[in-house]
Amino acid sequence: MFFEIKEKDLLARIGKLQTKSGTIETPLLLPVINPSIQVVPPKKIHEVLGFEALITNAYILKKRFQDEPTKRGLHDFLDFKGVIMTDSGAYQILTHGTVQTTPTEIVEYQERIETDIATILDWPTGWKASRGHAERTVKKTIDRGRELFKSMTRKDILWVGPVQGGHRLDLIATCATEMRKLPFHIHALGSPTEVMQNYRFDMLVDMIFAAKTSLPHERPLHLFGAGHPFMFSLAVALGCDLFDSAAYALYAREDRYMTASGTRRLATLDYFPCPCPKCSQTSPKTVKEISSKDRQIFLAEHNLYVCQAELKQIKQATKEGRLWEHLQKQAHSHPALLQATRRLRRYEEYVEKHSPTAKRSGIFFFDSNGLARPEIVRHRKKIGERYSPPREAEILLLAPQTRTRLLGRSRKSKFSETIGDLMKAYEQRVHLCTYAAPFGVVPIELEEIYPLSQCEAALPLEHETTRYVSRQLVAYISTTNYKTVVLLNDEENWERTILNACKSTCNRKGIAFKHINLKDRPSRRISSRLEQILKR
Repeated sequence: MFFEIKEKDLLARIGKLQTKSGTIETPLLLPVINPSIQVVPPKKIHEVLGFEALITNAYILKKRFQDEPTKRGLHDFLDFKGVIMTDSGAYQILTHGTVQTTPTEIVEYQERIETDIATILDWPTGWKASRGHAERTVKKTIDRGRELFKSMTRKDILWVGPVQGGHRLDLIATCATEMRKLPFHIHALGSPTEVMQNYRFDMLVDMIFAAKTSLPHERPLHLFGAGHPFMFSLAVALGCDLFDSAAYALYAREDRYMTASGTRRLATLDYFPCPCPKCSQTSPKTVKEISSKDRQIFLAEHNLYVCQAELKQIKQATKEGRLWEHLQKQAHSHPALLQATRRLRRYEEYVEKHSPTAKRSGIFFFDSNGLARPEIVRHRKKIGERYSPPREAEILLLAPQTRTRLLGRSRKSKFSETIGDLMKAYEQRVHLCTYAAPFGVVPIELEEIYPLSQCEAALPLEHETTRYVSRQLVAYISTTNYKTVVLLNDEENWERTILNACKSTCNRKGIAFKHINLKDRPSRRISSRLEQILKR
């Protein structure tokens, strides 16, 4: 077992990936190393900055250094004791149109230099490719994937099978379906760089899901070129386990300072908003005055620290079951990211299927974006497909969960006690359910089951969430056989919407509907009115 999943949340996994040079923990960023112009030495990236793995380009090594990495071994050549992944030169095909090597040659070279994780020479689709060209890149990639297992000689290298197709989702699915049939250890989504550079994160969501849903769930997924920390949480939540990028160095050359929520120009900074070892010991004014080379080193190291810190935050959130909350926070870093998280509604059932059913903590519901989170989707499906109310129940009593939780351990109000007494007196005829965002209908016998009573929601509800709760109530009333529905309601704006929806559904179904207004009425009067209804 070369990949072992330790923790899960959404589609994110904290995993252990075993290689011949050691075991690395995912999700993980692999900084891109170019030995010709490397600003931060690989040894420092590993021993000081704490990165367990890096990636370098086998084609560039072969072209510029020829047999030197072969003779010395790649780890010694780079002076790096961690895990090394090599790309094949496919990106050079995208930028230059061709490379001076063959798929078989680059496979043999990667085996000779002792890399830990290797990539076939696939054919990138790119952003502007025509349909015909995209189809050819998919075919070439699949063919080269098949050729690998005829030419490879080593069994101790993990091989990456890229998935091409560009932004054409059907081609991504076709490529992924064929690549999954081959015994690759890792898969990678190809051609996402231009999509991310154009801030089309909504399209990236579609591309990742097109690949993810067609690939074996147990194999790690690598996202090429994803190197900015503000989008890590989105990629990890979608099931990406590995990333690589040279952005930390490229941004440093342009005096660009990464933060977890975006990028700043060094020239605009009066203060460093970062407590990393680099920023905590100096000021922007001082850094602006040092030499260009030293400034580049400073920014590159800071950028790596920020990337590392964000991945640790994501891992901790995953372990605590709070990745959704972290994702929502990061989504507000940029409108394009928020738009991308809204796109998750299209894939909510797939995410729910693969997300844990129980977690270590409750959930926070902020707005309608949260309606796509797995806990809410799962509850809706179970109520609609698996739940049946008590057979003897003739009256459905709906109480707002935000106003009063009637039968729980901590509910000690006089009104709660009175309602509890009434429920005992009429327990054969009356079935109590609460209603609230984000779950809609919650039968009282399920109320203590995770996460129905481990949820905090922001009030007042916005329109879309109110409509969602109303739809769940309408669906529940429409598919059950109560003779009377009694709604306890505050007549706040959002509860009026629920009142009208329930009343219309009962009228349409031809069953009795009763409404008790809780607003500004003493508990004794409410209890008396409720008892009159229940006696009938």
